[in-house]
Amino acid sequence: MKTNEDLQKDVQDAIKWEPLLNAAEIGVTAKDGVITLTGIVNSYAKKLEAEDAAKNVAGVKAVVEKIAIHFGNTDKTGDNEIASELLSAFKWSWEVPDDKVKVKVEAGWVTLDGELHWNYQREAAKKAVNNLVGVKGVTNNIRIKTESADEVEKKDIERALVRNWSIDDQNIQVGVLGNRVTLHGTVDSLYQKDQAGRIAWNAPGVWAVDNELVID
Repeated sequence: MKTNEDLQKDVQDAIKWEPLLNAAEIGVTAKDGVITLTGIVNSYAKKLEAEDAAKNVAGVKAVVEKIAIHFGNTDKTGDNEIASELLSAFKWSWEVPDDKVKVKVEAGWVTLDGELHWNYQREAAKKAVNNLVGVKGVTNNIRIKTESADEVEKKDIERALVRNWSIDDQNIQVGVLGNRVTLHGTVDSLYQKDQAGRIAWNAPGVWAVDNELVID
């Protein structure tokens, strides 16, 4: 098992490895598998990059993100401009259905609402926000309601988990109740937990996923 110092160094090295990030901008502390990130960056994309880099390090159980975004005096992007650019990005994206996502922008914070059939569409809508200038954060309130009313096939999800190279030997139990999937058990990393959740979301008919996997 890694010490706090070892885990801190691994996360610092992972952040240094990312082209977008300047290691001096991000502070890293580690305690019992929980990583806290602090500092100041000049874009929302960099904030996400630091968080993802930390999540993918073996031994990380949770990430507490306290990174602030400071645009400086060069950026004058207003809320109306952000909303307009985001709606334009949706129109160019084949993954986001036309006129299904509502956008609200307040002081640089983007809120997404609406109802879509697939989680990949929900994720694509959120991803479209990441590189927009002036964005400080995103709240994704988009709901999933599939066209299929059939119950989710538990065995299909279990087989999909086994097929994935990163989690095929993990102790994961799948529960299905109607259109809701629950994942129980243990995995080795936060990355594996996130991957298992994404796989469950890909099953036809899923409206909700409760990812209760524990990182051991």
